[in-house]
Amino acid sequence: MTGNDIDREGFAALLLRARSAGIGTPALIAALEATPRRSFIPGQWQDAAWLNQMLPIPCGEAIEGVDLQLLALSALQLEPNCRVLEIGTGTGFTAAVMARLATRVLTIERFKTLVSEATLRMETLGLNNVLIRHGDGSGGAPSEGPFDRIIVWAAFDSLPRGFVDQLTTGGVMIAPIGPGDDVQKLARLSKIGSRFEREDIADVRLQPIMKGMAAAL
Repeated sequence: MTGNDIDREGFAALLLRARSAGIGTPALIAALEATPRRSFIPGQWQDAAWLNQMLPIPCGEAIEGVDLQLLALSALQLEPNCRVLEIGTGTGFTAAVMARLATRVLTIERFKTLVSEATLRMETLGLNNVLIRHGDGSGGAPSEGPFDRIIVWAAFDSLPRGFVDQLTTGGVMIAPIGPGDDVQKLARLSKIGSRFEREDIADVRLQPIMKGMAAAL
């Protein structure tokens, strides 16, 4: 079986799981299908690209399982005019998917190696509405906002109230909240006035958010 065959079967299985869970708009599913996930996964793990499991990537990091990514992006409710902030670029897969649905995506990554590799992938795909920045995203990007949507792929130990002012009125933030060494809640935070209205949508276990940039990588 070729890699293309494996990908077709994997994507079809994802669709069945998504339909069963009732998540994923036609536009989001189309954006996923148009983004070659295999090319965002290290070679030895490419056949597992569409499976529901975390996979190792460079710099000792991991890419979230595609089901979790789909759930989070579905909850984000992207619209064509959205300006998006992503904390934790990783290989750039979710940024590439969001770029097909939103006006502009700013994604911040603390590992320079991952930034370089993700930038090359965006150039190859011709996605010129993604800005990938090497930096400390733990406090967001206050000078760049406000954003219509924010998504974070690392856990806060408590409600990230400092991000409220970085969202437009009615904006949405998706982030895990809870202890770094235990199960966290993936929360959908909607900006109502000057506060967040919280809805927990899943149990997750992701790394705690880190301050600063990686020193060596």
